[in-house]
Amino acid sequence: MEYKDYYKILGVPKDADDKAIKTAYRRLARKHHPDVSKGKESAAKFQEVAEAYEVLSDAEKRKRYDTLGPDWQRYAEGGSGGRGPFDGSPFGRTEVRFEQGGEGFSDFFRTIFGDLAGGRRSGGFREPQYVDLSDLMGGGGAGVGAERGGDVEVAVELSLEDAFTGVNRPLSLELDEPCPACGGSGHINRKPCPECRGTGWARRRRNLEVKIPAGVDTGSRIRVAGEGAGGMQGGGRGDIYLRIAVRPDPRFERKGDDLYVTLPVAAHDAALGTEISVPTLKGQVSMKIPPETSSGRTFRLPGYGMPHLKGGGKGDEYVRVQLTIPSGLSPKERELYQELKNLRTERTP
Repeated sequence: MEYKDYYKILGVPKDADDKAIKTAYRRLARKHHPDVSKGKESAAKFQEVAEAYEVLSDAEKRKRYDTLGPDWQRYAEGGSGGRGPFDGSPFGRTEVRFEQGGEGFSDFFRTIFGDLAGGRRSGGFREPQYVDLSDLMGGGGAGVGAERGGDVEVAVELSLEDAFTGVNRPLSLELDEPCPACGGSGHINRKPCPECRGTGWARRRRNLEVKIPAGVDTGSRIRVAGEGAGGMQGGGRGDIYLRIAVRPDPRFERKGDDLYVTLPVAAHDAALGTEISVPTLKGQVSMKIPPETSSGRTFRLPGYGMPHLKGGGKGDEYVRVQLTIPSGLSPKERELYQELKNLRTERTP
């Protein structure tokens, strides 16, 4: 018999509170509800979600489940009376028995919690094998309040220039919104809503403009609060998370907030010194190359890099010099290069 990870089934962490567990259950039960999703696979998933909720929403069952954990079978095998693995456990001499009652629950569930059936509920377990869809959709259920809408993640691609300056970007999204006909309850006069077919949701297009701050990089995640999917029963909208990807720029190499550029410089200019034009994201700037500059030497332009996403200021731009040798030399040029070589040779001791 396989151990069931009820937290994984509901998609919640082990320290989840009652509200998080209930929200996860409602979301999954709504998704796999027989009125919404047909087929044996969805029906089995619905039963599994209901079983997980039965345990994690009950303080006594959850305590027992957490204590046993994946080691449950050792306790189950020793629970037939006499001294066994349960001696000294939080449950004292409570036995773990296999009960045939509670049709629909897994053997794992009945083995661990069979002894709890008679104590509180007559006739075995009361399994929520089929619940009113309106209870899951946030309408018609006693004590069910507003439910916040879901978060949405959107991939956004930018040029390096847009990442440098920041940009307002229009977005057009198709989101699941509460059905306007039934208000998201999924029913009208206790009958499935014909507009949304009982799901409580309608696919709607949402157009908005989002602001992307300067300094973002590939992997940046920007939160746009309150602009996600609509909530049930007046619950607020969720958030939008922008997942940023910055396209490579052929001119620059980015390392954090610093930019690197490599520029060709003729050998004679590097030897005698010159002034070159350097591309930056602020435009072209002039930079002096001192005499006797060797290939690979790097110069720093402070403040010409990317803006810091958090805090003020900017990174720097670094300019690497790459010496170039002219091709197609004339006889006179060859003569001069030979003369230069001879002079350098004569100076060598």
